[in-house]
Amino acid sequence: MGKCASKGKKRKVWGVALPPPNLFKRKAKWTTLIIIDSQAVQNTCNANVKSKGFCFYKATNGSKRHLAVDTLGFPFFTHCTSANLSDDAGLIEMLTHNIDYFRLKPSNIPKITLLLDHGYHPDHLTPLLEPVYPQIMQKINFELSTKPSQQEKAATGKTGFVPAIARWVVERSHTWMELCKILVKNHERTLANATTKLNLCFVRLMVKRLAAS
Repeated sequence: MGKCASKGKKRKVWGVALPPPNLFKRKAKWTTLIIIDSQAVQNTCNANVKSKGFCFYKATNGSKRHLAVDTLGFPFFTHCTSANLSDDAGLIEMLTHNIDYFRLKPSNIPKITLLLDHGYHPDHLTPLLEPVYPQIMQKINFELSTKPSQQEKAATGKTGFVPAIARWVVERSHTWMELCKILVKNHERTLANATTKLNLCFVRLMVKRLAAS
């Protein structure tokens, strides 16, 4: 076994310096923030007709990817639907498929904030989620991301596009997906396969980061 240096000096094992003991802190089991967004992508001719739909808001004929990510941009949940499904309906489906995560969350810890953009409507989401899990609103709360006004931009000396607080994290996750060439469009015959491809993309990214560290 390796021999450690005396107390008060930098810890070493066989001459190799060890990191401080508080460097590797256990990550909290329950998050306090989940950032949610959707992305419409075109389908190729390989995709099944049942997975196709036209999104008038984004003018895209294909499927829609729904992401719920943490503050690092890695997904808690992923879900694919046809593009004609609204963001609210897609979010309801995604949360319903993963409702056990919220069932197991203790009620005596802070609520999880679901950060949404202005394409979602919290007043519409709440009554649709409560039949799925009646105590859901005791464990989560919805929050719409803020958009900086023209006056706020002028006060800070900024012009043009200004990223919303924390919203850029999920937008970066969309960019990570598009670095995988096969995810630029939807090539899968079923929506289940499309969701699996999203998960494989993020698994690959996380494995590469673990290997690099």
